[in-house]
Amino acid sequence: MDRTRFRALGLDLGSKRIGVSVSDSSGTIANPLLVIHRSARREDDYRTIALLAVEEEVDVVVVGLPLSLDGTLGPAARAAVAECKTLATVLAVPVETYDERLTTVAADQVLMQAGMRAVDRRKVVDKVAATVLLQAWLDARRERLRRESAG
Repeated sequence: MDRTRFRALGLDLGSKRIGVSVSDSSGTIANPLLVIHRSARREDDYRTIALLAVEEEVDVVVVGLPLSLDGTLGPAARAAVAECKTLATVLAVPVETYDERLTTVAADQVLMQAGMRAVDRRKVVDKVAATVLLQAWLDARRERLRRESAG
């Protein structure tokens, strides 16, 4: 396995849309990829994600975990954990969760500062939120690997 190559797919699961981001091939920078509009069947959504994981040649899928502001698992987080377990059964790579508190808020603020109108922001906010989530996960992973190699 090429140790210099590492790609991750980030997912911001929503009830109507799934924001998707992907890292560069060095696992350093997250980039927005697309928004998947939820279908009537979750299985179809999972198949779409599985195809993306293969097409993008990812090593891991990172799913946002919407913890409550106090850090506990509320109903949304429990639903995300359950969805991740099902998603993991159709993917050939590991599925991890990562705290996504306020990622959509942060993404929306960035887009507002860029001067985007509300109607335009709604079209991209999910993939930008997935990018914020994935970048935080990549940064935490890099720091963890640095600490492990140091000692």
